Amino acid sequence: MKTSRLTLAAGYAALILVSVMFITPFIWLIRSSLMNLSQIFTMPPEWIPNPVQWGNFKKALTILPFDTYFMNTFIIVIGVLVGTIVTSTVAAFGFSRIQWKGRDIVFAILMSSMMLPAAVTLIPSFLGWQMLGFYDTYYPLIAPAYFGGGIFNIFLLRQFYLTIPRDFDEAAVVDGAGYFGIYFKIILPLSRSAVIVVALFTFLGTWNDFMGPLIYLKSDHLFTLALGLQMFQGTYTAQWDLLMAASAAVVLPCVVVFLVGQRYFLEGITLTGLKG
Repeated sequence: MKTSRLTLAAGYAALILVSVMFITPFIWLIRSSLMNLSQIFTMPPEWIPNPVQWGNFKKALTILPFDTYFMNTFIIVIGVLVGTIVTSTVAAFGFSRIQWKGRDIVFAILMSSMMLPAAVTLIPSFLGWQMLGFYDTYYPLIAPAYFGGGIFNIFLLRQFYLTIPRDFDEAAVVDGAGYFGIYFKIILPLSRSAVIVVALFTFLGTWNDFMGPLIYLKSDHLFTLALGLQMFQGTYTAQWDLLMAASAAVVLPCVVVFLVGQRYFLEGITLTGLKG
């Protein structure tokens, strides 16, 4: 009993240490965003701003049109979220609940594509969207989400769907339900946690995406927050107080979304099985 308690205490201590290591940069970001330039690099470091410089956020977010960048990013995130959730849930349903010839082979081919580096398809994808006339538009950033929603998301949802007993499907068929009835009335309600996990991953990935907008957008009025923050960093390199304030404003929505959905995130990760 004493050994188990010591092991448990050591485990908690290790978790606390790792948590402190990960949260310290975020705390440093927040405190620096509320200080003036001379306070940020004071030695020994000051962790509590005195006085609090709330004006840093107003200055930082008005130097560049961050309101436009926020709106552009929001539009892309909503478009990608809708496409990813709809198509990935449908594709996962087809790979897990419907029997059709060659299903497992097709799924294996899709899974093997995850090993393909993104750099390999970067140039062909760019040339394809350019030939279609969609360069400097949001189509290359949003449209791919409507063609499956990502291999990883399909895999995650498929593994979760496989843990749902097929007795539910058979009972629904007896009641006269078809595939769409099973999908809407049984699978989706029972997989809410897994879908929220996919939504969280998609939101964070799209909100922080830098490479996609950098490649496909050239007009300033179409820029996203990632591009705007990079422009800010390149132009106002020495103004660390304003740079930290802009960075904190960009990161804050991600933190809020995760805090709101963390219960479903942990539940979805816990319940998602590896049945294959």
